[in-house]
Amino acid sequence: MHVQTTRFGTVEVGDDRLIDYPAGLLGFSSFTRFALLQPDEDGVFYWLQSVDSPDLAFVVTDPSRWCEDYEASVRREHMDLLDLDRVEDARVFVIVNKYDDTLTANLQGPLVVNLRNRRGIQIVLSDQQWTTRWEIARLQQPEAPQRATA
Repeated sequence: MHVQTTRFGTVEVGDDRLIDYPAGLLGFSSFTRFALLQPDEDGVFYWLQSVDSPDLAFVVTDPSRWCEDYEASVRREHMDLLDLDRVEDARVFVIVNKYDDTLTANLQGPLVVNLRNRRGIQIVLSDQQWTTRWEIARLQQPEAPQRATA
């Protein structure tokens, strides 16, 4: 499938990279079809690109890369919505945002994807241990150019 994006132009996406979010994402309920784009071989960050809107995309990552003890509690009703028999058949992503010189992850609202049928949901965790702005990295500020003195 060809997907239009504002960041990468038109990209070819295999069916195994398409994810259906029947309820959409929080704040974006009318957008239900997304493609998971992997811009590099390392696979640390991905783009969750709307198939229907070229300018709607989210940077996502696997939260276990940044927080070893992170666990998204997937309840039975979530599993039923995903037609998921075993939690092991799911993959969890979190949305990444940039605030000033910090990259943060929304660990409070993970995205859970059934790998078999590529159906996903965004859940909201009740565990207050996790936040919507969990710091995962600090960005280096470019050094200011030095002025020549006479």
